[in-house]
Amino acid sequence: MSVWLEDLKKVIEINSYTANKRGVDKTGEVFQKWLEDLGMECDRYKRELIGDHLHFKSPVSNKRKRVLLLGHLDTVFPPNVFEGFNQDEDWVYGPGVCDMKGGNIVAVEALREIYKQFGKIEDIDFLLVSDEETGSDDSRSLTAKLAKDYDYCFVFEAAGANMEVVVGRKGIGTYGIDIKGKASHAGTSYAKGIDANLEAAIKLQKLVSLTDLEKGSTVNVGKIEGGIGANTISPEAKLLLEIRFANQSEKKRLLNVLDNIVCTSYVDGTLSTLSGGLQRDVMEPNENQKHLIEILSKICNEEIATESRGGVSDANIVASNGVITLDGWGPYGDGDHTPKERALKESFEKRISQMETILNYHQKEGDFK
Repeated sequence: MSVWLEDLKKVIEINSYTANKRGVDKTGEVFQKWLEDLGMECDRYKRELIGDHLHFKSPVSNKRKRVLLLGHLDTVFPPNVFEGFNQDEDWVYGPGVCDMKGGNIVAVEALREIYKQFGKIEDIDFLLVSDEETGSDDSRSLTAKLAKDYDYCFVFEAAGANMEVVVGRKGIGTYGIDIKGKASHAGTSYAKGIDANLEAAIKLQKLVSLTDLEKGSTVNVGKIEGGIGANTISPEAKLLLEIRFANQSEKKRLLNVLDNIVCTSYVDGTLSTLSGGLQRDVMEPNENQKHLIEILSKICNEEIATESRGGVSDANIVASNGVITLDGWGPYGDGDHTPKERALKESFEKRISQMETILNYHQKEGDFK
């Protein structure tokens, strides 16, 4: 069994469900041992209820552009739900094989090769956060703060089906709308009531109508609650919704109209309040990315294909802070977030080789140009 496969098996067999602090920290300790063996130092950001965030740092030479490798330690299944590691001739199976312990292994293996070649690693750091699968609510500000120290970021979420790297990810926001009406008896005092459910129904239709698939914008009201019973005019209702957008102009449009919908009482007497906010801003493809892809394709002596995705990752956070960011440097896999998660073995070999070539060039040349 190859080293990367043995290492993958080791971390997959540790349950690292986001809320399982002990398991996430145990996974982090394994990566810490591997990376400290390569001369990297660990800044640990301790947390009480979730796993600690780990920032592995190499010496700064002041001769090169600085590179950040980015991953997460947590997975989505609680203990005793979907656990263990399996493999056949072509695939590996288990929680995190592609999302994204497998990607983290790609990064570690590439760093090992750099260490073997140069006897040291400089100007390349590795951030592993512990709460990406629940929206990075805790780590978001830390990632944004650290990102400002780097010129480039490679994120190790799973590759595309044809080994594409990711240049665009939609932004996402999650919001709640609380609607207050007035209860009254539906039989004896119908006209005295103020129907919060009716207000919610009107708002729902107006919100969903904001979806524009051609522009990559979606609005989904995923949950609606309200009322007391069939004989009572509803005194309150709640909507839980998500917006996704592919560019800044669409973000502005959605947020402006969302505010207008919340502030408008379509049923006289109702009062609505908005909660929630943006989870991750949009990661838009840009010319700096395009230039970097062209350089990396020459370095690797092969075309590196690209794609945009509707889902989000911590790449959104780094890109939003002005860092030239490319995601999807992990292995190819599918079934993530399900008990059928798997990753293709040969894609590990390809990604490790590509990242080794890229980081080797960086160590020699100091920049991608």
